[in-house]
Amino acid sequence: MGAQAVLHCGDLIGVNTLRASLKLDIPIHAVHGNNLGDVAALYRMMEKTAGLFTYYGEEAMLELGGCKIFVTHMPHHGHAFACTGDYDLVCHGHSHTAHVNQLVNVKGGLTWLINPGSVAGIDAPGVNAVPTWILGDLEQMKFEIRTLQKTSLED
Repeated sequence: MGAQAVLHCGDLIGVNTLRASLKLDIPIHAVHGNNLGDVAALYRMMEKTAGLFTYYGEEAMLELGGCKIFVTHMPHHGHAFACTGDYDLVCHGHSHTAHVNQLVNVKGGLTWLINPGSVAGIDAPGVNAVPTWILGDLEQMKFEIRTLQKTSLED
């Protein structure tokens, strides 16, 4: 779909959760969240991927596509950083509920605040919880919540 990078907003349980994503050959920028497995293994994986996977720890400050981006796991941190007006886009996780919003910041502008939900569908709200993610176009600042199609293990 033309994606040039993946922003992972946390709950990296371990390196095995990233193996399928790395096969996409798209740079992954990740923070850990409150469910964290083996941190040393994440750093070892980062070293082995020659820049394809970057693990930032608790939060990341990035510049992609000419946009200043803040990535965190916790919604209250995301909201606070969006309010500063220092970033064009703030991404957070934790609630497993996908949303795309704009907030008025203290500089009088608008900042995008998004949560991709849960790509695994774990603890996603609703009876028919579905895995979600967000496709973003940083040039046009358009963001679309997508659902992950379930496939068989053979795929």
